[in-house]
Amino acid sequence: MNDRPMTRVTVLRATLLALLSMGSVRAHDTWVQVSSALVRPGDVAHVDLVLGNHGNDHRDFKIAGKLATLDGATLAVIGPDGTSTDLVPVAVDLGLPAKEGYWSARCVPRQAGLHCIAHTRSGVRHGKMGFKGSKAWFLVADGPGKVPASSAAFREPLGHPLEFVLDTDPVLDTAPGQPLTVRLLFRGQPLAGQRVSFVPRGATLAEGFDPEHERTTDAQGRVSYTPREGTFVLVVAHLTKPEEKGDGYDATAYAATLVLDIPQRSRRD
Repeated sequence: MNDRPMTRVTVLRATLLALLSMGSVRAHDTWVQVSSALVRPGDVAHVDLVLGNHGNDHRDFKIAGKLATLDGATLAVIGPDGTSTDLVPVAVDLGLPAKEGYWSARCVPRQAGLHCIAHTRSGVRHGKMGFKGSKAWFLVADGPGKVPASSAAFREPLGHPLEFVLDTDPVLDTAPGQPLTVRLLFRGQPLAGQRVSFVPRGATLAEGFDPEHERTTDAQGRVSYTPREGTFVLVVAHLTKPEEKGDGYDATAYAATLVLDIPQRSRRD
């Protein structure tokens, strides 16, 4: 990688510090996505940190401004061996006006295998404490036909307060017509009866509850969704806890996002 490495313990400590910070939080959600889900060792991967317009209740994939600063935020890439690299120091603002564009970080992965992009931010805004976490995945492989053995790391939580954990490989087991399954965890435990939105890029979900693109978690916190075509899919969930109050806020709001790059045909072909 092109930045200083950190241990998983260091990253989790940094995440907890970010979650305890009192920076400004908007009502919008952040998510992370990577330029390609399949990268050769030593090639460049661009990691984008985007602020989305979810004041309309997760109806679309549209960008709505950007974070004014990365203070109180974490952004890292975690390699197959668990080593994490901080991307905040190398993130650049790609927008010209103050509230347009998004942040992007360049990284050069050299280790073959599955990599996780992890992001968190937190703070108080409009009388609510907000905790937000996001993930995306990409696979480093040395050319066609040389895809490394699948890793089970995507099944393990990172420790975000509200978090999606995949049951299906986010790179090798995604394709149109192929179901993908995620679990929604709250403080490490399955969250049942929660709405999860699957938002394809370019689509607008129906008002209320869209049965084509939204699901309700079962007792194990699981939901499944089958994409129809190759595209980016944003997975979103929110949870508000009115009883969690503190100095300067009268409720706590949690958000989890996950971006999957669905190919037009299986990457196993």
